[in-house]
Amino acid sequence: MLTSIQNPKVKEWRKLQKKKNRTKEKKFLVEGHHLVEEVLKSDYSVEELIKREGTDFEVSLDIPVTEVSDQVFDAIASTETPQGIAAVVHQKDQHFEPGDLTLMVDAVQDPGNLGTIIRTADAAGFDQVILGTGTVDPFNDKVIRSTQGSLFHIPFIQGDLVPYIDALKEEGVTVWASTLTDATPYQQLKSPERAALIVGNEGQGIDESLTNLADQRVFIPIYGQAESLNVAIASAILMYHLKS
Repeated sequence: MLTSIQNPKVKEWRKLQKKKNRTKEKKFLVEGHHLVEEVLKSDYSVEELIKREGTDFEVSLDIPVTEVSDQVFDAIASTETPQGIAAVVHQKDQHFEPGDLTLMVDAVQDPGNLGTIIRTADAAGFDQVILGTGTVDPFNDKVIRSTQGSLFHIPFIQGDLVPYIDALKEEGVTVWASTLTDATPYQQLKSPERAALIVGNEGQGIDESLTNLADQRVFIPIYGQAESLNVAIASAILMYHLKS
């Protein structure tokens, strides 16, 4: 059992709390019973499980388990009340294929928003999510928790959105941009057979260069006094409309 936070292995785990190290090592941490169970059910490669002494968690797969003290687990945990189980997981290469329903995310920076968006895209039956430049790291611990495991079940790709928009349009996919400028209320529009939806940054919206590439600009009417809708809520409304 590991009892010192100075142990080299523990130091390597703690490094994964930072994006630059996750990117360099192509690994990330998953914490909590539900999320560890979800990643174990997925096609992600789990390198190792980390279990706090006394924690009840049965593992049927042939995956190494390292037991650690309370002090060590608290040092690697990102939650206020850790559940005593975590996993070191390898990132995997994701390949783009034009699908029937694609969500494109432009510079969404709040981890909770991105996690909820990914979770909703999974629930709405979207084929994939493309995370544009400036979007928060999907392996951020808050993003992972907000997805409730959907991160492991829906393909996602990171990169400049422009080439993906072009590729989707070439395949006959209709691209919608969620914006207030020169836009049509979504209820007035029939859902295309194949569609991609672009949603944008919490404060600035979608970059104009991306909006200009869209086939259709859409907005969600606001009937009360609210200035705007949260991007995750707006994404959910439009994704389910496109699915219908």
